[in-house]
Amino acid sequence: MKKLFTSFILILCTVALVGCENMSKQDIGVITGGVAGGLLGSTVGRGSGQVAAIAVGTVAGAMIGGSIGRDMDENDRYRMNRALESNPVGQPAYWRNARTGANYRVVPIKNVRVGGNEYCREYRSTADIAGKKQQIYGTACRRPDGTWETVR
Repeated sequence: MKKLFTSFILILCTVALVGCENMSKQDIGVITGGVAGGLLGSTVGRGSGQVAAIAVGTVAGAMIGGSIGRDMDENDRYRMNRALESNPVGQPAYWRNARTGANYRVVPIKNVRVGGNEYCREYRSTADIAGKKQQIYGTACRRPDGTWETVR
């Protein structure tokens, strides 16, 4: 029950922060990655070992998320939006950013409902940036204007 409460608080804080208009794509990546890493870390170990796993997972997730968020440009976000909008669950989208040389892969994992919005999808994004593979799990919801916004 304590893990569920902690997870809920982390997700609630992330959604509140991601909704801020003045945040950069790197900031959003840092927050999303940090929460995902912390949640993943919370499933490992017991007692003080679990606290260390949460801390390590949060820091690692924030670094990876920030790196992916920093390197994505408008074309990358457009392609990610298209994948979330059009690809069936389990079908990956691949592309290479000619400007940065980064390779991306986005896979919609499952359709979900978040806060009354039935047009949401969990996804896994993998980026190969400067020879380093980085991965983020997240949830995005379609906005009224048709774009997709990461909500957790």
